[in-house]
Order: sequence, then C-alpha cells, then structure tokens
Amino acid sequence: QLQFVESGGGLVQPGGSLRLSCAGSGFTMDYYAIGWFRQAPGKEREGVSCISASGGGTIYRDSVKGRFTASRDNAKNTVYLQMNNLKPEDTAVYFCAAGVSNFCTDFDPHEYNYWGQGTQVTVSS
Repeated sequence: QLQFVESGGGLVQPGGSLRLSCAGSGFTMDYYAIGWFRQAPGKEREGVSCISASGGGTIYRDSVKGRFTASRDNAKNTVYLQMNNLKPEDTAVYFCAAGVSNFCTDFDPHEYNYWGQGTQVTVSS
C-alpha cells in the first residue's frame, strides 16, 4: 500500500526552526516530485514547496522563500522540509504528497496523489 507518513511537527516559538520528514512506504519515491502543502483552520490547503525527483529542482511559495528548504534522500525514501525563522502565520497541518510527474510545475493539489495524514506545526509564544 502506497502511503506517506509525515513527522517532525510541534510547538515552536516565533523565530524557531523545525524539520519535517515525509517517509514513503509501499513504493519508490525516486520517480516522483514531492510536494509539501499546509492547511490552517478555516483556510484552503496551499502549496508550500515542491522538490523534483532528482532533488535538483525546487519551488516555493513566496511567503516561505528564504526560510524553508526542501531536500530529499532517495536512499531513505524520505523528503525533508527545513523550516527556519518560523512565523505564527506558518501554523498549520503540513502534508506531503507525490506529484504526477518527476518535476515540479505548480501547487495544484489535483496534480498530487497519495497524501499523508499530516503533522501539526504551531508557531506561538
């Protein structure tokens, strides 16, 4: 069964850092771009980052550029999202999902499959 498991979320103060992990099981992630999305209460799911299958290409939403960095270790079948200088507006449940191709195009959720259950990130003092 193909699935993702996200981990690494938690409560952090503004300005702090977290590193999220997205572990795939039941398939090889090597061939897929992996997207990170988030959803805050009462808001629509929004794309945060995407990393290509090779890891050589990434895209980010404007509000996280310079603060978030996506990376991947295909040998471990895991993708990471390093989040620095976190802000209260980053509070959300974060999800990862596999893109329908091996490169990143945009953050249309319909272009991603095999969503994980998410991990909660709360940024608060």
